[in-house]
Formats: sequence, C-alpha cells, structure tokens
Amino acid sequence: MSIAQLEQRELILFDLDGTLVDSAHDLYRAMNMSLNVLQLPLVTEEQVRTWVGKGTSIFCESVLLHLVGEVTPAQHQELLTTFLDIYNVDPCVDTVPFPGILKFLDWAKAQGKTLVCVTNKPELPARAILDTLDMAHYFADTIGGDRFSERKPHPRQLLHCVEQYAVTKEQVLLIGDSSNDVEAARRAGIDCIVVSYGYNHGENIADCHPQEIVDDLRELLA
Repeated sequence: MSIAQLEQRELILFDLDGTLVDSAHDLYRAMNMSLNVLQLPLVTEEQVRTWVGKGTSIFCESVLLHLVGEVTPAQHQELLTTFLDIYNVDPCVDTVPFPGILKFLDWAKAQGKTLVCVTNKPELPARAILDTLDMAHYFADTIGGDRFSERKPHPRQLLHCVEQYAVTKEQVLLIGDSSNDVEAARRAGIDCIVVSYGYNHGENIADCHPQEIVDDLRELLA
C-alpha cells in the first residue's frame, strides 16, 4: 500500500528541480556561460545532471572541484555570483514540467489540497520558472533556499509549513527527488515520497532508503 494516503493529506510539499521540472539544461547553459566569463573550461550537460540537486552553492563547488581540484572561498564566491547573475536573467528557456506533474497538480488542487513548493534553489529563479511555465497558480507559496538561514536537509522549511498552515504532521506529505528531501522529511517527522527520475547528485535514490519511490506521480492517483 502506498504511503501517499492522499485522502488524509491537507498539505503537499514539492521540491522543484528534478521533481516538478527538468531544469538541468538551463543550469548547464548558464554554468557554461559563467565558466566562459571566468575563462575556465566548460562542462557537459551529463556532468551537470550529477552535480545539481543540493542547491546552487554546492553545484558551483562541485563544478570547481572537477575543474581545478581545490576550491578557494574567493573562487567559489566569484563563480556563484557570476552564475546567479546569468541564470536569474533567464532561468526558464528549456525547463519543462516532468510527465504527469500537471495532471497530479490539477487533481490535488481540485481536491482542495494546499500545495507549497519548497526548494533549495534561490526564491527569485524558482518563482520565475513557475511563472513562466504557468504553474505558479497551483502553489500557496514558494519557499526558496534563501528564505531561512537553513535549507534541506535541515527540516526548517518543512516545519515552517506545518506551523504556517496549522496542520498536523500526519496531514503533510513531501514529494521530492533527492537524499536532501528524504533527510529533511525524516528530521521533520513527515512522510516523503521520491520520484525515480530526479537529480540526486549522481547517486541512486534507493541508497538513502526512502519510504517510497515512484516513476510518475500519476501512479499515486491510480
């Protein structure tokens, strides 16, 4: 039996990159533009897909570790600033929702569920992506990785939602794609389902023993 138990959930939280949308190509494009500016070698989209998923800062660190072997704080800051400047201008060129996502969101909205996007991506590009894809109307809020001083795998964002929407933890479900989501949910004491198709830093999502893995969110509606 699925742990989704959707009829008892009042609040459904969603990760963004790798869960709701496939944004890797735009991250790859902006990263190579940034590396170009800094006169560093370029990276491949395949590499980018294994490096994203843990927030922009760690993404930039992974790229530099690969390219130069060790990372100074100054180098890291320079790439991070350059990347965000470039990415934030146009975060949604080739980014698209994954199959089944819109159908699941339509269903959840029709059932009167409260939906919140909880991402480690900064709030500005996260909101821009949802606006551009005409998905913003599904969500009561979009909480970026820069809203609080802590982000997933810290449970802060999730616990804020429990408090903000005055629900019990049993009424909340998190849907994500990475070990960050699994760990944050565990620490918050809420149930979590992960999708098999997302970004998990190149690691198999099954290795962090999530409660349930699905290939497509439409499976939960069957």
